[in-house]
Amino acid sequence: MVAVKITDLTKKFDKLTAVDNVNLDIESGELFGLLGPNGAGKTTLISMLCTILKPTSGTAQVWNHDIIREQDMVRKSIGIVFQDQSLDDNLTGRENLQFHGRLYKVPKNVMNERMKELMELMELADRADDLVKTYSGGMRRRLEIARGLLHHPKVLFLDEPTLGLDPQTRRHIWEYIEKLNQNEGITMLLTTHYMDEADYLCDRIAIIDYGKIVALGNPSSLKESLGGDVISLASSSKDEKLREGLLKIENVTAVDFVEDAIRLTASKGETVIPEALNVVREHGVEVKSVSLHAPTLEDVFIKFTGRRLRDEAEGKKGQLKRRIGHRRRLHH
Repeated sequence: MVAVKITDLTKKFDKLTAVDNVNLDIESGELFGLLGPNGAGKTTLISMLCTILKPTSGTAQVWNHDIIREQDMVRKSIGIVFQDQSLDDNLTGRENLQFHGRLYKVPKNVMNERMKELMELMELADRADDLVKTYSGGMRRRLEIARGLLHHPKVLFLDEPTLGLDPQTRRHIWEYIEKLNQNEGITMLLTTHYMDEADYLCDRIAIIDYGKIVALGNPSSLKESLGGDVISLASSSKDEKLREGLLKIENVTAVDFVEDAIRLTASKGETVIPEALNVVREHGVEVKSVSLHAPTLEDVFIKFTGRRLRDEAEGKKGQLKRRIGHRRRLHH
């Protein structure tokens, strides 16, 4: 069964196209990842699927309910973990869940049993009656996931669920998400700009950039599509004659200039490096360092976009400006 069906979905804010004619099917029980930098359209796409935003054109069905004509049925079918925290700090963990349960009109006996089950699963049972203001960032995230599952949704949307958490806490959240997907068979749509997160968790991944899906597949097939090892030569050269020379090397299948590196894709990469360095020297280009690695999702992203994730290049200031601009667009 198709849990989420997206057809020609588009969202524009004035002259900006945030989501650009997206078509996508997500199967029931699938843990699906939407991978891309901040500002790529991930949150806007989820907001339309959750009926928070109205599409400019196109449509989608969530659990066979149309996001435009059957908004109430869509909302009853989904759970949401927002990118920004939405818990009440002055309530306890239990009270936050109870408030959510009442909003969804969950019968009291069902709600109490479900709360106990989820608090134990999220390892929050011993803190259920503590104020949320005393929770760590990881505990708050776990409580938000529990809240999103309280009313037994068919589809759970997780928008950047580990944003701002330290690496160890992120890994723990991954384990909880994986366990929930396996134990409850719930369909999950996860947005992230962390490559390792998408690689670890997701059955399939769509890479989205500038509102368009540029690649789709499972993590292994996406990495295998590069067709070999990745050699990175630290250099700012963009010499097309150098590219032509590198492409003549046996086993080299692709050469790209990406920011401050020349990247080669090649089978038997370790045998290619000496000849590649000779070619580079012949063209009078300085190389500061050389690295060789098996393909990663970062390499897949570079293949389809021609650059690394913009977050890494922009730094925190650029990320903040992008988020503020996005929120302003949402409010208009």
